[in-house]
Amino acid sequence: MHRYEMICIGAGPAGLAAAVEAAKNGVQVAVFDENDRPGGQLFKQIHKFFGSREHRAKERGYNIGQSFLDEAQELGVAVSLNSTVLGIYENGVVNVMIQDRIEQVTAQKTLIATGASENMIPFPGWTLPGVIGAGAAQTMAHIHGVRPGAEILMVGSGNVGLIVSYQMMQAGCHIGAIIDAAPKIGGYAVHAAKIARVGVPFFMSHTIKAARGKDCVEGATIVQVDKSWQPIAGTEKEFEADTICIAVGLNPMTQLAQMAKCQMVYIPVLGGNIPAHDLNQETSIKNIYVAGDISGIEEASTAVIEGRIAGLAIAHSLGYLDDQSFKDQHKRQLKSMQGLRSGSHGEARGKAKVYLNAVMKG
Repeated sequence: MHRYEMICIGAGPAGLAAAVEAAKNGVQVAVFDENDRPGGQLFKQIHKFFGSREHRAKERGYNIGQSFLDEAQELGVAVSLNSTVLGIYENGVVNVMIQDRIEQVTAQKTLIATGASENMIPFPGWTLPGVIGAGAAQTMAHIHGVRPGAEILMVGSGNVGLIVSYQMMQAGCHIGAIIDAAPKIGGYAVHAAKIARVGVPFFMSHTIKAARGKDCVEGATIVQVDKSWQPIAGTEKEFEADTICIAVGLNPMTQLAQMAKCQMVYIPVLGGNIPAHDLNQETSIKNIYVAGDISGIEEASTAVIEGRIAGLAIAHSLGYLDDQSFKDQHKRQLKSMQGLRSGSHGEARGKAKVYLNAVMKG
């Protein structure tokens, strides 16, 4: 059995940031990720980040991801890819399937940074080839160099739907329309304006009624909804499309946290059921921490800061960081987080996080 001081489950922005922060302070860290390359969502994000220089503004996601990887390598972090964590058990024991073999590893501290999965909505024809998630479209285009389709209907007007729509146009796809059951566009105005300027129509208070096609998507029918989200008969509109892209939110991947018996709390604004955690990102189960989308759906920049906080807290708990140094750095990261949680969307999530911290205090 391999023994480590710290294990990170997930090599996305939160997991890598935590690994780097802990390793900087002398912690022995191992990172496990089920994918064949590390970086998580960062390598799919070709757009420039927003915010301040502190939050990597004007840098592209894949460059940020590469910088984390380079730093982790320099610090001696052990990154194991194609490694699926099957379970977390008592005393820090973790079962991992590495390639085609199962190994047991143990750690004094475990960080779960498994991210999130895409939500889907069922409708007639939703299982046809050509109905995909927005994240899948990004993976196809940015990781594998494959254009998802020629004619795309985007379902969802949040930041993901808007950003992916623009990126698909850059990849040579045509966006027939962006639809959303909500009455107003959910993403930032700056993203919506880029889409509107090139003539993509928005259909608010509309949802997907059905996909047309026998063996694959050949078209789509949308319909207007009322204030109770019910379809309004006679308002159907037809679109030619070979791809229906779904961008209707994310769901935190909490299976491992639940297996470890972490206390869970249901908070819709953060994506649903998530582990309660304190200001150090530690859960109700001592020595198990969470960071990134598993602890509540937010931005990649927020995931990075949560990872840093967890890494610092783990280094402090293991005795690598003295009390005053930890207090100063922790305070600096929390202040940086407050800056990211400004605005209506961020404030709501920030209040939800305060509630989660309160749950931990009883």
